[in-house]
Amino acid sequence: MRLIHQASPWRCLINDDGTLNIPALTAPLDYLFPRTSSLPSSLTNAHAWQLSLVESLVHYDLPAWRISQLISDHNASLYRQAIELSLDDMRAQGWGEPPADYCILLLGSAARYESLLGPDQDNALIIDDYPDHRHVEIDGYFQALGERFTGRLDEAGIPLCRGHVMARWPMWRKRLSEWRAQLSIWSADRQVKRVQQTNILLDFAPVAGNSALAERLADSIAATLPKAALFMHEMAALLEELPVALDRFGRIASSPALDAPHDEAINLKQQGLLPLISAVRLLCVRHQRREVATRERLAALSHVAGVLPVAQADLLVAALERLQQRLLNQQRANKARGQAADGWIDLGSLRDDERLLLKFDLQQIKAFVQQVSIP
Repeated sequence: MRLIHQASPWRCLINDDGTLNIPALTAPLDYLFPRTSSLPSSLTNAHAWQLSLVESLVHYDLPAWRISQLISDHNASLYRQAIELSLDDMRAQGWGEPPADYCILLLGSAARYESLLGPDQDNALIIDDYPDHRHVEIDGYFQALGERFTGRLDEAGIPLCRGHVMARWPMWRKRLSEWRAQLSIWSADRQVKRVQQTNILLDFAPVAGNSALAERLADSIAATLPKAALFMHEMAALLEELPVALDRFGRIASSPALDAPHDEAINLKQQGLLPLISAVRLLCVRHQRREVATRERLAALSHVAGVLPVAQADLLVAALERLQQRLLNQQRANKARGQAADGWIDLGSLRDDERLLLKFDLQQIKAFVQQVSIP
């Protein structure tokens, strides 16, 4: 059964006498906070509360792209709580204060503030430079911190990254000078694995610690990558590894996948959002743009002469928003049935007009990816 109409609190905002109907407007929030106006006390409860938050925001007619920002804001707050609780534990156990300046980074969709329901962890850690003879002491402290805060988040419901992209591992926990050296190594040639690792790092945002370290890392990226011709060429070539969910006739078609939940499923995250996000990221690296969120990147690129026409940027922003909306709708339906909030959508649940609009959006994304993949 399809829901035809849902009452909106905005239509109840004005009483017949012209006064504001505040109780009607706040009713969805009252559902969130039946007894108190404060957030849930534990990390686990706070994360579980997020789905109720999303349902209330849907009732306010907020679009999925805005809800994704608020989900990301909430997840960032969970990160900060987990980090501070971990630091408190370490102080109580005799570790003392952090022995060097540091910055913990969100990576991926969390950094772009584009998280929907069910993200895993992607994070990294920058440590300010220190003498080599203090490595065991200082890196040991931050390894312990990384293990603690990522473990807390896992227990709360944000699972550990299966690809080990977390500050608990040395690959993603380095001194600033080591991150700079790592960038030089990764960008020295066109090895696929190195380009993939760099792509993971390129979407980052500070969540705790000294954000100046993150700015200095961004300076190094802007100074290093655009000049690495072979690396940039491979970065463009890798866009072909993210095919858009269209066949050669421009019809919606998912690539065969063993984990597809049913015959009419397409992985809209892998075959829609990721190609768009990756192409926009590449274009920003080429033109040394510092924006991280895909919407902001598209807006910035549209103001760089000869790079992206405003009309095309507008089409791509609209496509991004609609893909996020379809994914969020599907994830909410999955959650209601006790299923995982993943990247798959059910084509069978779409009306004919929705299929046509999805096809149009995917065609815009495919044309853009082809455009960007030409060095």
